[in-house]
Amino acid sequence: MRQPFVSTRIVAGISVVAFLAGCTTFSKDGGFNTVASTASERLGKDAVIVMTDADRKTVAKRTQEILANPLTMDDAVQLALLNNRDLQASYAELGISEADLVQAGRLPNPGFSFSRTRASNGDLTINRSFTTSVLSVLTMPVATRIESRRFEQTKLLTANAMIAAAADAQRAYVNAVAAQQAARYAAQVKDSAQAGAELALRMRQAGNFSKLDYEREQAFYAESVAQSAKTQQEATAAREKLTRTMGLWGAQGEYKLPDRLPDLPKDKPELDDIERYAMQNRLDIQAAKLQTQSLATSLGLTKATRVINVLDVGYLNNFESDRGREPGYEISVEVPIFDWGSAKVGRAEATYMQSVNRLAQTAIDARSEVRVSYAGYVTSYEVAKHYRDEVVPIRKAISDEMLLRYNGMLASVFELLADSREQIGAVNGYIQALKDYWLAQTDLQLAVGGRLPQATVAHNSTETQPASLTNSQGR
Repeated sequence: MRQPFVSTRIVAGISVVAFLAGCTTFSKDGGFNTVASTASERLGKDAVIVMTDADRKTVAKRTQEILANPLTMDDAVQLALLNNRDLQASYAELGISEADLVQAGRLPNPGFSFSRTRASNGDLTINRSFTTSVLSVLTMPVATRIESRRFEQTKLLTANAMIAAAADAQRAYVNAVAAQQAARYAAQVKDSAQAGAELALRMRQAGNFSKLDYEREQAFYAESVAQSAKTQQEATAAREKLTRTMGLWGAQGEYKLPDRLPDLPKDKPELDDIERYAMQNRLDIQAAKLQTQSLATSLGLTKATRVINVLDVGYLNNFESDRGREPGYEISVEVPIFDWGSAKVGRAEATYMQSVNRLAQTAIDARSEVRVSYAGYVTSYEVAKHYRDEVVPIRKAISDEMLLRYNGMLASVFELLADSREQIGAVNGYIQALKDYWLAQTDLQLAVGGRLPQATVAHNSTETQPASLTNSQGR
C-alpha cells in the first residue's frame, strides 16, 4: 500500500517543478526601460533599441527630420542615440543578462532512462527511471536573486554606456564646428594675404616698395596657404569623426553644421557640493555596488553548498518477468571524500574581496575625475570669458583706430594689413578657448553621471558673438 503513496509524492514533486519552471519569463521591455528613462531624465533625449524593420524605418524618418536643419549640439547627441551601431550592440548585453536570469529561474530538464534486457532463460527485465536535481530546486531562489542583481547591474552599465556615447557625440560636434570655424577663418586670412602679396609685387615692380617688405608679404602669404590647407584637413577629419559617432552614412553625411559654436554663457553656474552629487548620481558606482552585493550572496550560496554538489532524486519503475513490477526511488549524492569545497569557498571569498576593493577604487577615481573635470571647467570658462571680455574688445579697438587712420590717409594699406595679421592670434585664441569650454563642460557632465546639477547651463545662449570676431573673420 506504500507504492501509490510514493508515486503520488513523486508526481506532486514533478508538478511543483513544472510550476516553478514556468515562473521566470522574459520581460516585455527586455530591461531597456532603464536606459530609455536615463536618456530622458539625464540627457533630455530619446534612446531607442532597433530590433525590427519597423524600428529601422522609424529611426530613419526621425533622422531625416533632424538632418533637414543645421545641426545643433543636442541634435548630434540625439542622432548618436538613434544610429550609433556600437551603442546598439551594447544593448544586446541586456538580452544576454536577462537570458541568464530566466535560466536561473528554470530547473534543468529531468532525465529519463530506459533499458530492456532478456536473459538466456527467457526472463525479461525492464528498467525505467525518472530523475531530477533536488539541489537545483533548493538553490534556485538564491541563484535567481543573484542573477536578478546582475541583470540590474547590466541595466546600469548599459545606461552608463549610453551616457558615454552621448558625451562622445557632444565632443565630436564641438571639435567639428570649431575646426570648420577655424578653417573658414584661415581661408579668409589666406585671401587677405594673397591680396597683400599681389599689391606688394606691383609696388615692388614700380620701385615703390623695399625688397625686405616685399619678402615679408610673400612669406606671410606662403605661410597662410599652408595654414589654410592644414585647417581644412583638420576640419574634414573632425567632421568625419562626428559622422561616425552619429552613425550616419551615405547621403546622410551631407548634413549642415552651424557657422560657429554656441556662445559662452553670460555667467558661470555655481555648482556646490558637486563631488557628493556625483557619488549619488554616477551609474558605474551604482553598478559596482550591485556587483559586490551579488557576490556577497553568491559567497553565501557557495558556503552552503561547499560539501554537496550533487543531489539527485529519481523515481524507478522496473519490471522483471518473474517478479512483476518493482516501483521505487533512488537518491544520488556526491560523497565529499577528496574535495570538501575549501577551494571553491576560497575562490568565492577572493572574488568578493576583489569586487570590494574595485568598488572602493571606482569611488576614489570618480571623485578625482570630478575634481579634475570641475577645475578644467572653471578654468576654461575664465579663459574664454577673458578672451571675450578683454582680448577681443582690445583688438577691436585697435582695429577701429587703425581703420580711422587709414581713412584719414595717416596709415598705409600695408599697415592696415599688418594690423589684420596681428588679430589672427586673438581670433584663433577665442575659437580655441570657446571649444575648450564646451569640451570641459562635456567632461564634467560625464564625470557627474550625465547632467550637471540644477541644469543651469544652456546650449542655446541668446548672447551675441563678440563683434570683433565676426568683423575679423569677414575682413
